[in-house]
This record gives sequence, structure tokens and C-alpha cells, in this order.
Amino acid sequence: MTRQPFPYVPVDARGWRLAMGLRPLQLEHWIEIDARRDEELALKAELLATKPEVVVATHPEGDAASAELYSELRDWFARYAPDLARPVDADEHPVVAAARLVQEDLCVLLRSDLWRLQAACVCFPSRWTLTSKIGRSMDEIHQPIPGYQESLAGPTSGVFDRLRPEKPFWRLNWTVIDDPALHQPHAPRQLSPDDIDQWYFRVERQTIRRLPESGAIVFTIRNYVAPVGELRDQPEFLEHLLLGIEGAPTAMQEYKGWVGVAQRLREALA
Repeated sequence: MTRQPFPYVPVDARGWRLAMGLRPLQLEHWIEIDARRDEELALKAELLATKPEVVVATHPEGDAASAELYSELRDWFARYAPDLARPVDADEHPVVAAARLVQEDLCVLLRSDLWRLQAACVCFPSRWTLTSKIGRSMDEIHQPIPGYQESLAGPTSGVFDRLRPEKPFWRLNWTVIDDPALHQPHAPRQLSPDDIDQWYFRVERQTIRRLPESGAIVFTIRNYVAPVGELRDQPEFLEHLLLGIEGAPTAMQEYKGWVGVAQRLREALA
């Protein structure tokens, strides 16, 4: 993987926080493009060819919104990155055609009884499987996450209900894992505390945008990964990472595979 300056390091002195952390998003920054584009789009193409049943899931309810998403992305490229537009197969499902244009994974949610995931192309999951999420509500999708129901279920539903097409948002999510691969559909596993050089800092940049015609919400996920060792020289990175991991509730540390990681970080700091 070509190494570029790491764009986001969302750990700070406040320690662990389970919060939405939404920030206003300018439309021109909806999609991020960098030097890894060709490499990551080629990896997407390989996964779509070899594992379509793993990386794509759709319901008929999401077809029209997926077509709108594809149109919105074509318009975005025409306006902000005209030299980077790519031809796609018009016979593919529009959520797949859309996903071939961008490094982001794409999820389309529509409101019925609840907000439900009705179409998605997710080639780079962070330890979850798309087939287990399609058709499910936001609460059901996030049910395995400790504390989600108590802290985030209500706020998330409220934000989705109030979201307006002209006011999208973005947020960051991070974890520490033991594998740099972008495609990771398997459940989290316990990190080995033996070698910090085998730990990787993975950040998801997520955007939330409502489509104007269908009213669907598009959730984009862009992944950035770097070895923890490459970031340790950034000011206070390890100290703040320690606070984030150590301050997480025990159930979250177990869910993330972080048990024992804080102690190893303390040794690295010493």
C-alpha cells in the first residue's frame, strides 16, 4: 500500500467517548480522493468479481434510491472532479455502479417503520458482514455494540429523521486492530499484546447525506489504515490512544479485542 500522510487521528485527551460527533459537511468534501484511488478501486473490482455475495446486498425497496445516488455521484464528479469520472456498466445495480466510482463504501437507508438498510456495496468492512445487516433497522445493525442502545439509538434516529438534503454531516470512528487489510468481514478478535508493531490504527470517515428525491439517507464509509508505530511520533498520539482504550468500558474493550492493550501501551510509553 502506498503510504501517504495519515489524514485523521481522532484520539484526544478527553479519552473514550461513545458519541455521534457529527460535524457539518460541505458538499465539495462529500467524497475524498487521494493517491490510493486506483489501488483501492482495483481492489473493489476484484472483490466484486470474486465475492459479490459478500460485498453487495440489495432489496427492491432500495433500487430507486440507489439510482438517485448514482446520479448524484456522477453530478458530483462533473462539478468537483471532472477529470476523474469513470465509465461503468449500466447493467449493474446502481449501488454497485456508484461504488465503482469512489473509494468509499456506500449504504442506502430508507424509512418505513424504521430506518432500514435497503441497498449497499461494502467492500471494506471493519469486522462486520453486510449480509447480516441488509434489511435491518439501525438499532438491529448496531445491536452488538456495547452501550449503543442506551447512548446512541435515540440520537441517531432523531438525526436521521431531521436530516435535510442541504445539510449533510460527517464523523470519525477509530479502532486498533491486528491486520492492515481493508477487506475485513470477520468478527473482532483479541489483539496480541506482544508486539505493538503488529497493531494498526484504522479510522473510518463516515458521511451522512439525505437524497432530495427519494428521501433516502446515504451513509458513506472511507477507511484509512496505518501501523500504530508510524503514528507514534505524532504529538501525544500514544498518550491519547491509551486514554481512549483504557477509558472504554470493559464490555467495549472485550468487543473490540482490546483487553490487555492499555498495559502494553503503558510499557511502550515507558
